[in-house]
Amino acid sequence: MKTFDHLTVIGLREWVALPELGVAGLRAKIDTGASTSSLHATDIELFERDGQEWVRFTAHLGTVVQLRHRRCEAPLVAMKTIKSSNGHSEIRYVISTTLALGDLSWRVQFTLASRKAMRYRLLLGSKALIDGHLVVNPGLKYVQDKPVFPVTTSSSTGVA
Repeated sequence: MKTFDHLTVIGLREWVALPELGVAGLRAKIDTGASTSSLHATDIELFERDGQEWVRFTAHLGTVVQLRHRRCEAPLVAMKTIKSSNGHSEIRYVISTTLALGDLSWRVQFTLASRKAMRYRLLLGSKALIDGHLVVNPGLKYVQDKPVFPVTTSSSTGVA
């Protein structure tokens, strides 16, 4: 039997943070069937800063019961056509930001999409799992500790 000692084990749900966006205490759903990660965002606006395209958006972070949101800004990485499991295609903005999970942190690309009908506001896809050297044990949840970091505000604006 092969073992994977160099990989970090995570469960189907984990606590994550997005330090560059000033976001902590966010529950993520791990989805090995999705290639790209996704963040629940609304009020998305494209703008230019220093000759580069950026995107400003409201990140929705809480649950249906306990709503939280934050205005954020990030450089635009790309625009990507995403096909959902029901065959519907849509064009989404893509940003890249640091993701913290447990004591690990690495850059992850996120599509910005409405996940209003979804229980989890952040979906962590297979590309992020590969880049983070993670392996998923589907029988576990919240294996890693909540990430702790000093909140930066250079890439984000006020909390609402």
